[in-house]
Amino acid sequence: MTQETTRSRRLWQTGTRTGTRTRFGDTTRAGGGRARRGAHAKRWWRHTRRRLRRAWNAVTQAITPVGWFVIALALAGLVTGAALGWIEGWFVAVFGALILLVGLPFLLGSRAYRTRLLMSRPNVVAGGSVELRVEIENTAGRPQLPAVAELPVGDALRELTVPLLGPHHATTLHVEVPTARRGVIRVGPLTVARRDPLGLLRREVTWRDRHLLHVHPATAFLPPNSAGLVRDLEGQASRRLTDSDLSFHAVREYAPGDAVRHIHWKSTAKTGAIMVRQYEESQTARVAVLFDARREEYASDDEFELGVSVAASLSVQAVREGRERFVVSAWTPGRLRPSIDGLEELPSRDPAELLDAWAELEPAIEGLPFEALARGLAESGRPLSIVAIITGSAPEIGRLRRAAISFPPDVHVLAVRCEMLAEPKLQRIDPLTLATVGVLGDLPQLMLRGAR
Repeated sequence: MTQETTRSRRLWQTGTRTGTRTRFGDTTRAGGGRARRGAHAKRWWRHTRRRLRRAWNAVTQAITPVGWFVIALALAGLVTGAALGWIEGWFVAVFGALILLVGLPFLLGSRAYRTRLLMSRPNVVAGGSVELRVEIENTAGRPQLPAVAELPVGDALRELTVPLLGPHHATTLHVEVPTARRGVIRVGPLTVARRDPLGLLRREVTWRDRHLLHVHPATAFLPPNSAGLVRDLEGQASRRLTDSDLSFHAVREYAPGDAVRHIHWKSTAKTGAIMVRQYEESQTARVAVLFDARREEYASDDEFELGVSVAASLSVQAVREGRERFVVSAWTPGRLRPSIDGLEELPSRDPAELLDAWAELEPAIEGLPFEALARGLAESGRPLSIVAIITGSAPEIGRLRRAAISFPPDVHVLAVRCEMLAEPKLQRIDPLTLATVGVLGDLPQLMLRGAR
């Protein structure tokens, strides 16, 4: 009896454990399945919601303002027709729906286009023009309906008609861009759009191809050896004395540390004391072009552009001759804020890069006066030999003289006042040379006169 009871108790305990383990395993698998189904449902809902949002954005972007107006009229007609029983309301609703349905076929089809935007040149002088070529190719195996290509050119929007293109056919559209004034013209991106004849619906595709067209300021070619802008490759003697150079100055007594090779033996034999040679330091033309970019210093916008052309002509001449140069203005293109001392150097590795910088330069609203810029340039420690200050007709001669006094006596200061249609004039006012330019063509003659 005891054995049977014990066996029955063991069987009951074993069955209980087995049953419990089985029920727990079934519960775990069921919970995991529900979790996987829940995660799958969340992913499906996120994916569906993303598709619906994308489709809604596509639909809303395909409706033009005129189309939204027609939809509003159709809804208003539907409401008045259903609520008040007006036949006119039903007529407006049906008519609006019909014209929307008629415009849908004009938007059907893919946009299997391959486009290229080409410019004949990346820069041009103000007053010229540049030709743009828009190449559009149909890469599909079926014809493409006519479309409209929109090309932003600066502040304008050019509309080009794309004809019916057969399978794998291409067309080239030409655009002439006039460049009346200096600046940077942004070209692109190109957008090809389809729309119905009434302008209710519109479907477009935009490419990312963009270009920058730099419109350089007009410059005058300056002859060499004009106003000291170009000197011999060996350099010209200055007033600074040195112990080793090319231009002999005098002899002096020997001092500890002097090189033996500089001993002047004839003078030593005559005086009985060791004498060494002393030289004048030779320097090449280190040109600094300081442009006053403050708009209030110029009487008009044309006068400001004349100042830019004069400064660009002087700086480009220094670059062409391979001289050390330092081209500065009150505000460099691309800077959101001016520097502390107001001096901003323009890139000048080659004439094209320098002219691109002049094309981007705009009037400085918060720029410092040119007197402060000249003082900062003189205190910068650069070994300059020539400084050209270009400004407008507003500054008086006294301000120009105060700017010139900031530089050492061995630095030649040339001040150019730009005054529209003024009589060209060149005069020496200690400590500077003052030139008045009325048109850009006066600059080469004034530089030749200064060289003589």
